[in-house]
Amino acid sequence: MRCIVTGGAGFLGSHLTESLLATGHAVAVIDDMFRGSQKNLLGCKGMEDYHLIMGDASNRANYEKAADKLRGVDCVYHLAAINGTRWFHERPDFVIQVNLDSLRVALDFAITRGARFVFTSSPEAFGEQPEMPLDNNSDSLFSSAAQHGRHSYGASKYLGEILVQHAVKEHSLDARIVRPFNGYGPRLPGDAYGQVTGIFLEQCRKGEPMTVHGDGQQTRSFTWVEDIVNGTRIAGELDEGLDGSILAGAAFNLGNPEEISIYDLAKLCLEVTNSDSEIRHHEIGHPGDSRRRVPDITTSEQALGWSASVPLQQGLESCWRWQIAEHGE
Repeated sequence: MRCIVTGGAGFLGSHLTESLLATGHAVAVIDDMFRGSQKNLLGCKGMEDYHLIMGDASNRANYEKAADKLRGVDCVYHLAAINGTRWFHERPDFVIQVNLDSLRVALDFAITRGARFVFTSSPEAFGEQPEMPLDNNSDSLFSSAAQHGRHSYGASKYLGEILVQHAVKEHSLDARIVRPFNGYGPRLPGDAYGQVTGIFLEQCRKGEPMTVHGDGQQTRSFTWVEDIVNGTRIAGELDEGLDGSILAGAAFNLGNPEEISIYDLAKLCLEVTNSDSEIRHHEIGHPGDSRRRVPDITTSEQALGWSASVPLQQGLESCWRWQIAEHGE
Protein backbone atom coordinates (compact mmCIF):
# COMPACT_ATOMS: atom_id res chain seq x y z
CA MET A 1 0.00 0.00 0.00
CA ARG A 2 0.92 3.65 -0.42
CA CYS A 3 0.41 5.11 3.06
CA ILE A 4 0.32 8.60 4.50
CA VAL A 5 1.09 8.77 8.23
CA THR A 6 0.21 12.05 9.93
CA GLY A 7 2.19 12.67 13.10
CA GLY A 8 4.65 10.13 11.77
CA ALA A 9 7.65 11.65 13.56
CA GLY A 10 6.08 11.22 16.99
CA PHE A 11 6.37 8.33 19.42
CA LEU A 12 3.71 6.04 17.97
CA GLY A 13 3.93 7.48 14.47
CA SER A 14 7.64 6.81 14.01
CA HIS A 15 7.27 3.19 15.14
CA LEU A 16 4.30 2.76 12.80
CA THR A 17 6.26 4.25 9.91
CA GLU A 18 9.09 1.77 10.51
CA SER A 19 6.64 -1.13 10.72
CA LEU A 20 4.90 -0.18 7.48
CA LEU A 21 8.20 0.15 5.63
CA ALA A 22 9.44 -3.16 7.04
CA THR A 23 6.34 -4.94 5.74
CA GLY A 24 6.73 -3.61 2.21
CA HIS A 25 4.54 -0.50 2.18
CA ALA A 26 5.52 2.93 0.87
CA VAL A 27 5.14 5.75 3.41
CA ALA A 28 4.94 9.53 3.33
CA VAL A 29 5.05 11.17 6.75
CA ILE A 30 3.39 14.53 7.44
CA ASP A 31 4.66 16.18 10.63
CA ASP A 32 5.41 19.75 11.72
CA MET A 33 7.74 18.50 14.49
CA PHE A 34 5.85 20.25 17.29
CA ARG A 35 5.74 16.99 19.27
CA GLY A 36 7.68 14.81 16.86
CA SER A 37 11.37 14.73 16.00
CA GLN A 38 13.32 13.98 12.84
CA LYS A 39 15.63 11.94 15.06
CA ASN A 40 12.83 9.41 15.53
CA LEU A 41 12.91 8.70 11.80
CA LEU A 42 16.67 8.48 11.24
CA GLY A 43 16.37 4.75 10.56
CA CYS A 44 14.07 5.49 7.61
CA LYS A 45 16.20 8.19 6.01
CA GLY A 46 17.37 7.31 2.53
CA MET A 47 14.89 4.46 2.03
CA GLU A 48 13.39 4.48 -1.45
CA ASP A 49 9.79 4.14 -0.28
CA TYR A 50 10.02 6.73 2.52
CA HIS A 51 9.19 10.42 2.19
CA LEU A 52 8.97 13.20 4.78
CA ILE A 53 6.73 16.24 4.36
CA MET A 54 7.62 18.85 6.97
CA GLY A 55 4.35 20.62 7.58
CA ASP A 56 1.03 20.99 9.35
CA ALA A 57 -1.44 18.09 9.14
CA SER A 58 -4.22 20.70 9.08
CA ASN A 59 -3.01 21.93 5.67
CA ARG A 60 -4.54 20.10 2.70
CA ALA A 61 -1.59 21.02 0.48
CA ASN A 62 0.71 18.78 2.54
CA TYR A 63 -1.48 15.77 1.79
CA GLU A 64 -1.33 16.54 -1.91
CA LYS A 65 2.47 16.76 -1.69
CA ALA A 66 2.57 13.42 0.11
CA ALA A 67 0.32 11.78 -2.49
CA ASP A 68 2.50 13.17 -5.27
CA LYS A 69 5.59 11.64 -3.66
CA LEU A 70 3.80 8.28 -3.39
CA ARG A 71 2.19 8.59 -6.83
CA GLY A 72 -1.19 8.02 -5.25
CA VAL A 73 -2.50 6.98 -1.85
CA ASP A 74 -4.20 3.83 -0.60
CA CYS A 75 -4.44 4.44 3.14
CA VAL A 76 -4.19 7.39 5.53
CA TYR A 77 -3.10 6.59 9.08
CA HIS A 78 -4.08 9.65 11.10
CA LEU A 79 -2.07 10.00 14.33
CA ALA A 80 -1.43 13.77 14.39
CA ALA A 81 -2.69 15.20 17.71
CA ILE A 82 -1.60 17.09 20.80
CA ASN A 83 -1.18 14.65 23.69
CA GLY A 84 0.24 14.95 27.21
CA THR A 85 -1.70 15.70 30.40
CA ARG A 86 -0.12 19.11 31.03
CA TRP A 87 -1.20 20.30 27.59
CA PHE A 88 -4.81 19.32 28.38
CA HIS A 89 -4.86 21.68 31.36
CA GLU A 90 -2.60 24.48 30.10
CA ARG A 91 -3.83 24.80 26.51
CA PRO A 92 -7.17 23.01 26.03
CA ASP A 93 -7.98 25.44 23.21
CA PHE A 94 -4.85 24.40 21.34
CA VAL A 95 -5.50 20.69 21.93
CA ILE A 96 -9.04 20.90 20.56
CA GLN A 97 -8.04 23.07 17.60
CA VAL A 98 -5.19 20.83 16.42
CA ASN A 99 -6.93 17.53 17.03
CA LEU A 100 -10.17 18.40 15.26
CA ASP A 101 -8.79 20.62 12.48
CA SER A 102 -6.21 18.05 11.41
CA LEU A 103 -8.79 15.26 11.47
CA ARG A 104 -11.29 17.18 9.35
CA VAL A 105 -8.66 17.88 6.69
CA ALA A 106 -7.37 14.29 6.74
CA LEU A 107 -10.89 12.89 6.42
CA ASP A 108 -11.80 15.19 3.53
CA PHE A 109 -8.61 14.21 1.72
CA ALA A 110 -9.27 10.48 2.19
CA ILE A 111 -12.87 10.87 1.01
CA THR A 112 -11.95 12.73 -2.17
CA ARG A 113 -9.08 10.34 -2.92
CA GLY A 114 -11.05 7.17 -2.12
CA ALA A 115 -8.38 6.08 0.35
CA ARG A 116 -8.81 3.83 3.36
CA PHE A 117 -8.59 5.67 6.69
CA VAL A 118 -7.34 4.62 10.13
CA PHE A 119 -8.06 7.05 12.96
CA THR A 120 -6.03 6.82 16.16
CA SER A 121 -8.50 7.61 18.92
CA SER A 122 -7.87 7.01 22.64
CA PRO A 123 -9.42 5.44 25.74
CA GLU A 124 -9.61 9.07 26.93
CA ALA A 125 -12.64 9.25 24.60
CA PHE A 126 -14.55 7.40 27.36
CA GLY A 127 -13.76 10.17 29.85
CA GLU A 128 -14.37 9.15 33.47
CA GLN A 129 -16.41 6.02 32.72
CA PRO A 130 -16.11 3.89 35.90
CA GLU A 131 -17.43 0.60 34.51
CA MET A 132 -14.68 -1.72 33.30
CA PRO A 133 -13.58 -3.17 30.98
CA LEU A 134 -14.16 -0.53 28.30
CA ASP A 135 -15.77 -1.73 25.09
CA ASN A 136 -17.56 -0.22 22.10
CA ASN A 137 -20.82 -0.05 24.05
CA SER A 138 -19.33 1.90 26.97
CA ASP A 139 -20.70 5.41 27.50
CA SER A 140 -18.44 8.46 27.46
CA LEU A 141 -18.74 10.45 30.69
CA PHE A 142 -17.20 13.90 31.10
CA SER A 143 -17.29 16.16 34.16
CA SER A 144 -18.27 19.83 33.99
CA ALA A 145 -16.13 21.95 31.66
CA ALA A 146 -16.01 24.59 34.41
CA GLN A 147 -13.90 22.30 36.60
CA HIS A 148 -10.83 21.72 34.41
CA GLY A 149 -9.59 21.30 30.84
CA ARG A 150 -8.53 17.67 31.17
CA HIS A 151 -11.16 16.39 28.79
CA SER A 152 -10.13 18.69 25.95
CA TYR A 153 -8.18 15.72 24.62
CA GLY A 154 -10.68 12.96 25.40
CA ALA A 155 -13.63 14.98 24.11
CA SER A 156 -11.72 15.81 20.93
CA LYS A 157 -11.18 12.08 20.38
CA TYR A 158 -14.85 11.34 21.10
CA LEU A 159 -15.91 14.00 18.60
CA GLY A 160 -13.29 12.62 16.22
CA GLU A 161 -14.94 9.21 16.36
CA ILE A 162 -18.26 10.87 15.53
CA LEU A 163 -16.70 12.57 12.50
CA VAL A 164 -15.23 9.27 11.33
CA GLN A 165 -18.52 7.40 11.75
CA HIS A 166 -20.33 10.18 9.88
CA ALA A 167 -17.86 9.88 6.99
CA VAL A 168 -18.43 6.12 6.89
CA LYS A 169 -22.21 6.51 6.75
CA GLU A 170 -22.51 9.59 4.52
CA HIS A 171 -19.49 9.25 2.23
CA SER A 172 -18.91 5.46 2.22
CA LEU A 173 -15.40 6.02 3.60
CA ASP A 174 -13.63 2.79 4.50
CA ALA A 175 -12.49 4.02 7.92
CA ARG A 176 -11.40 2.12 10.99
CA ILE A 177 -10.76 3.37 14.54
CA VAL A 178 -8.04 2.19 16.93
CA ARG A 179 -7.65 3.13 20.59
CA PRO A 180 -4.13 2.57 21.98
CA PHE A 181 -4.10 2.04 25.74
CA ASN A 182 -1.12 3.75 27.39
CA GLY A 183 1.54 2.84 24.87
CA TYR A 184 5.12 2.84 26.10
CA GLY A 185 8.50 2.04 24.60
CA PRO A 186 11.64 3.69 23.20
CA ARG A 187 11.21 7.38 22.21
CA LEU A 188 8.36 7.95 24.68
CA PRO A 189 8.81 11.52 25.99
CA GLY A 190 9.96 11.64 29.60
CA ASP A 191 9.76 15.40 30.16
CA ALA A 192 7.02 17.25 32.03
CA TYR A 193 4.77 17.07 28.96
CA GLY A 194 5.36 13.35 28.43
CA GLN A 195 3.64 10.18 29.65
CA VAL A 196 3.99 8.43 32.98
CA THR A 197 6.30 5.52 32.10
CA GLY A 198 8.70 7.85 30.30
CA ILE A 199 8.58 10.32 33.18
CA PHE A 200 9.20 7.64 35.83
CA LEU A 201 12.15 6.11 33.98
CA GLU A 202 13.69 9.53 33.39
CA GLN A 203 13.32 10.38 37.09
CA CYS A 204 15.00 7.06 37.94
CA ARG A 205 17.86 7.80 35.54
CA LYS A 206 18.47 11.19 37.13
CA GLY A 207 17.97 9.93 40.68
CA GLU A 208 15.11 12.38 41.17
CA PRO A 209 12.00 11.71 43.30
CA MET A 210 9.24 9.88 41.43
CA THR A 211 6.06 11.92 41.53
CA VAL A 212 2.85 9.96 42.12
CA HIS A 213 -0.35 11.98 41.99
CA GLY A 214 -2.98 11.33 44.65
CA ASP A 215 -2.90 7.95 46.39
CA GLY A 216 -1.40 6.23 43.37
CA GLN A 217 -4.09 3.56 43.36
CA GLN A 218 -5.51 4.68 40.01
CA THR A 219 -4.83 1.93 37.46
CA ARG A 220 -3.84 1.81 33.81
CA SER A 221 -3.19 -0.90 31.23
CA PHE A 222 0.24 -0.34 29.71
CA THR A 223 0.86 -1.68 26.22
CA TRP A 224 4.18 -2.22 24.45
CA VAL A 225 4.56 0.11 21.49
CA GLU A 226 5.24 -2.64 18.93
CA ASP A 227 2.06 -4.43 19.99
CA ILE A 228 0.05 -1.24 19.42
CA VAL A 229 1.77 -0.58 16.10
CA ASN A 230 1.06 -4.09 14.85
CA GLY A 231 -2.63 -3.70 15.64
CA THR A 232 -2.78 -0.28 14.01
CA ARG A 233 -1.01 -1.46 10.89
CA ILE A 234 -3.22 -4.55 10.57
CA ALA A 235 -6.36 -2.42 10.97
CA GLY A 236 -5.35 -0.64 7.78
CA GLU A 237 -4.13 -3.70 5.88
CA LEU A 238 -7.14 -6.01 6.15
CA ASP A 239 -9.94 -5.76 3.60
CA GLU A 240 -12.30 -7.50 6.03
CA GLY A 241 -12.04 -8.90 9.53
CA LEU A 242 -10.49 -12.33 10.02
CA ASP A 243 -13.92 -13.33 11.31
CA GLY A 244 -15.54 -12.04 8.12
CA SER A 245 -16.73 -8.81 9.74
CA ILE A 246 -17.02 -5.48 7.90
CA LEU A 247 -14.24 -3.16 9.06
CA ALA A 248 -15.65 0.17 7.84
CA GLY A 249 -16.76 1.94 11.02
CA ALA A 250 -15.26 -0.71 13.30
CA ALA A 251 -13.39 0.36 16.44
CA PHE A 252 -10.65 -1.61 18.16
CA ASN A 253 -9.17 -1.34 21.64
CA LEU A 254 -5.42 -2.01 21.47
CA GLY A 255 -4.45 -2.58 25.05
CA ASN A 256 -3.03 -5.00 27.57
CA PRO A 257 -5.97 -6.21 29.72
CA GLU A 258 -3.62 -6.56 32.71
CA GLU A 259 -3.97 -3.42 34.85
CA ILE A 260 -1.50 -2.01 37.35
CA SER A 261 -1.73 0.86 39.81
CA ILE A 262 0.46 3.90 39.24
CA TYR A 263 2.10 3.32 42.62
CA ASP A 264 2.97 -0.27 41.68
CA LEU A 265 4.26 0.99 38.33
CA ALA A 266 6.61 3.33 40.19
CA LYS A 267 7.87 0.43 42.33
CA LEU A 268 8.39 -1.71 39.23
CA CYS A 269 10.40 1.08 37.60
CA LEU A 270 12.61 1.22 40.69
CA GLU A 271 13.13 -2.53 40.49
CA VAL A 272 13.96 -2.48 36.77
CA THR A 273 16.37 0.46 37.03
CA ASN A 274 17.86 -0.33 40.45
CA SER A 275 17.50 3.37 41.14
CA ASP A 276 17.78 5.09 44.53
CA SER A 277 14.93 7.46 43.68
CA GLU A 278 12.19 7.76 46.26
CA ILE A 279 8.45 7.76 45.61
CA ARG A 280 6.72 10.97 46.64
CA HIS A 281 2.97 11.48 46.66
CA HIS A 282 1.36 14.72 45.54
CA GLU A 283 -1.78 15.04 47.66
CA ILE A 284 -3.73 16.53 44.76
CA GLY A 285 -4.08 14.28 41.73
CA HIS A 286 -4.72 15.30 38.14
CA PRO A 287 -8.25 16.75 37.89
CA GLY A 288 -10.56 14.47 35.92
CA ASP A 289 -8.16 11.53 36.13
CA SER A 290 -10.08 8.24 35.79
CA ARG A 291 -9.57 5.72 38.58
CA ARG A 292 -9.37 2.69 36.30
CA ARG A 293 -8.82 2.06 32.63
CA VAL A 294 -8.98 -1.50 31.32
CA PRO A 295 -9.74 -2.54 27.72
CA ASP A 296 -12.02 -5.25 26.42
CA ILE A 297 -10.06 -6.55 23.40
CA THR A 298 -12.54 -9.20 22.22
CA THR A 299 -13.27 -7.39 18.94
CA SER A 300 -9.55 -6.91 18.26
CA GLU A 301 -8.86 -10.58 18.89
CA GLN A 302 -11.67 -11.78 16.64
CA ALA A 303 -11.43 -9.34 13.73
CA LEU A 304 -7.71 -8.48 13.71
CA GLY A 305 -6.24 -11.57 15.33
CA TRP A 306 -4.56 -9.16 17.73
CA SER A 307 -3.62 -9.32 21.39
CA ALA A 308 -0.88 -7.78 23.52
CA SER A 309 2.16 -10.06 23.75
CA VAL A 310 4.86 -8.25 25.77
CA PRO A 311 4.63 -8.34 29.61
CA LEU A 312 5.08 -4.98 31.34
CA GLN A 313 8.33 -5.81 33.16
CA GLN A 314 9.93 -7.10 29.96
CA GLY A 315 8.89 -3.94 28.12
CA LEU A 316 10.19 -1.64 30.86
CA GLU A 317 13.52 -3.45 30.84
CA SER A 318 13.77 -2.82 27.08
CA CYS A 319 12.88 0.85 27.62
CA TRP A 320 15.54 1.18 30.29
CA ARG A 321 18.25 -0.33 28.07
CA TRP A 322 17.26 2.07 25.30
CA GLN A 323 17.28 5.04 27.67
CA ILE A 324 20.74 4.23 29.01
CA ALA A 325 22.11 3.82 25.48
CA GLU A 326 20.41 7.04 24.36
CA HIS A 327 22.18 9.03 27.07
CA GLY A 328 25.51 7.25 26.63
CA GLU A 329 25.56 5.81 30.14
